[in-house]
Amino acid sequence: MMIYQFLEAARERFTQEISFQSKDKDISLAKALLYIAAEDEAFLALNREIDSHMLHNERRDLSSPSDAEEWDYVEAMPLAGKNISEWLSELDAIAKQVEAELVSREIGCDLVEVLEAVNKVLFELRGFKRSSIVTDSKCSYLHFVLSSGCASAILLSVIYIEVCRRLNLTIVGSRVGEDFLIWPPTGNPEELFKVTSGHSLFGVVNGKCVDDPRSKASDINSNSLLGLDIATNRDIIGIALANLMRIYWKRASRKNYGLMLTSPLRSVHKADEKFNKNDGVNVPLLRPQELRLAIMASQRLLILQPHNWSLRRDYGMMLYYSRYELRNFIFLLFTFFTIII
Repeated sequence: MMIYQFLEAARERFTQEISFQSKDKDISLAKALLYIAAEDEAFLALNREIDSHMLHNERRDLSSPSDAEEWDYVEAMPLAGKNISEWLSELDAIAKQVEAELVSREIGCDLVEVLEAVNKVLFELRGFKRSSIVTDSKCSYLHFVLSSGCASAILLSVIYIEVCRRLNLTIVGSRVGEDFLIWPPTGNPEELFKVTSGHSLFGVVNGKCVDDPRSKASDINSNSLLGLDIATNRDIIGIALANLMRIYWKRASRKNYGLMLTSPLRSVHKADEKFNKNDGVNVPLLRPQELRLAIMASQRLLILQPHNWSLRRDYGMMLYYSRYELRNFIFLLFTFFTIII
């Protein structure tokens, strides 16, 4: 399977995983996020192939570039040295490590003790932590997080949910302001907020945001917890994609500080001037690769939320900004296949 075919196949796998014909509880967060990573990695690999062949075409003295990477199927594509099945097995290994921790403590199935064991394995033994760099896209890809331990808040929550799912322990979550909070559904939520050794179990699971007075998460207690809307698996995947789209848009528009997808296309002070659609002088210069990755995240998000009109607006604006970069990309793609054929 060639790279450009792989892009379509990875998108198809993602679409099948989150299909509305499937029950939400049957959706694998890990699989869906790994298919997202596979598609984006394939896109970057395609760009590298195009660059390599273009450079060879310009400088004939260089050795011929190696053949394009090929994989038989999506699950076979290596992501940081492992394929999708191996990354899923990594989550299984973490769950087994938690089970071993429980056996060493001679602990049964007490909820608090199990969660403390999960916390010890993830945050102490495995060293998972929340990234302090909000624009680092790597921390929004599951395979990178599993290999490095550095994660965005939503990806860390996903790992927590997936590990507990393998332990037959249900973890639910809800978006609160800019944070995503997780907890086990329990008939006694007070035990989640009971402070032991300076921290509550709810605080250990969700990090510093619950103690930050600037965060809405700090207002959550055992009473307000019951009033939160529980996110579905599709909701969680949507949050991860929205974060990814936002990160890549910020990186794409880095040279245009303050540019937002809701920014006017022209200055309000020039409202009387006739808009010339062929005039691209005033179109902001954006980084094409990051812009394309933001568009890809938006496309997948629209599969999840086809009736989200604000998202459709953002997607349309990104296509508007990408019209010149897209022409250049298509030209390079055509040139690339002309060279290798």
